[in-house]
Amino acid sequence: MTRAAALLLCTALASPALAADPAAVVATYADIAAAGYGDSLTTAQALQSAVEALIATPSESTLTAARAAWLASRIPYQQTEVFRFGNPIVDDWEGKVNAWPLDEGLIDYVDPGYGVNEENSLAQLNVIATPKFTLSGTEIDASQITPAFISGTLHEADGIEANVASGYHAIEFLLWGQDLNGTEPGAGNRPFTDFLQGDGCTGGNCDRRAAYLKAATDLLVADLEYMAAAWAPGGEGRATVTADPQAGLLAMLTGMGSLSYGEQAGERMKLGLMLNDPEEEHDCFSDNTHNSHFYDGLGIRNVYLGSYTRVDGSTVSGPSLSDLVAAADPAVDTRLRAELDATVTALQAIKTAAEGGFAYDQMLAPGSAEGEALIMAAVNALVTQTASIDRAVTALGLTQISFEGSDSLDNPGAVFQ
Repeated sequence: MTRAAALLLCTALASPALAADPAAVVATYADIAAAGYGDSLTTAQALQSAVEALIATPSESTLTAARAAWLASRIPYQQTEVFRFGNPIVDDWEGKVNAWPLDEGLIDYVDPGYGVNEENSLAQLNVIATPKFTLSGTEIDASQITPAFISGTLHEADGIEANVASGYHAIEFLLWGQDLNGTEPGAGNRPFTDFLQGDGCTGGNCDRRAAYLKAATDLLVADLEYMAAAWAPGGEGRATVTADPQAGLLAMLTGMGSLSYGEQAGERMKLGLMLNDPEEEHDCFSDNTHNSHFYDGLGIRNVYLGSYTRVDGSTVSGPSLSDLVAAADPAVDTRLRAELDATVTALQAIKTAAEGGFAYDQMLAPGSAEGEALIMAAVNALVTQTASIDRAVTALGLTQISFEGSDSLDNPGAVFQ
């Protein structure tokens, strides 16, 4: 054997070991988190500018532009949801930016008779029309709607999770209004005149509605600045997950499995189908749920393959979990890669159908065989890939993980109790 041939053989033998370095794999994961949250921040800043333009000059065009900016901001953010469940810094923060569903009557006017909730006395508060109210026996001054008021007083008031006052979905509600179409096609239809100051104002309190929209958007940007910094070099999220590569791998797999199973397959998809309830849609006001589901699934695959495509078209990639699992058990890696692809394909089928005129609302309708087939194909694919994520844990010799569950999957009878 020539020296050159021996060198080539040595390089070929060394490649799997290099590709399967846990520290490098976790570093890629942190890089993808930094890129994803960075893109979420920049698209939220674009939304902030669009909201400011809407408030300054309310019109059909500025409202349409603000809605488009909101939709664009969801694409990178949904791909970051896979960083939940395994990273406490994300789990402790996530409820500020993406909590759902919300009792929208807490924030603004709703359809008469809507939102009566015996378990939530604030479900019909309409803080936009209520500059003073009582919370736990204390009178609250809501005359100034600021980011601090939303985050410190109103969000999850009285410890009730449905009192969502901040984040993407509060902004979504203010831009679209209620979706009153049930399981028929159509999103919310808030008029731009809800933001007109003075003559022509609809819905009442247009000045306070504009103030709330601005404060909620400014707060979202501030929250995303925090998380983007946490994953940048020297940030707390990056430092924590990279300090112990084995723990970092567990965080990666925990996020993948819990989002796949209990959160997306269960709470976000099968539960809504079981209840035939469009209120269970993730992006219910904008009818954007098909995209929300798709980009969640894509985010799971991103983490396994160690690659993320940024909003500017560039790619962040490096050594991956796939490399690591392939070195330990090639069959498990091959199977999981195929199943992740199958899930993205099933979610793409929902996205394609919705964009072709078959709204996700309609898919949830009682008796919609086509809708049930589309949704359950994705649910089943997510459940299937979760089993292989568990196989990957075993292949890597890691501590077994308990993934998030859902009654809709684990105890369906309890859903109707």
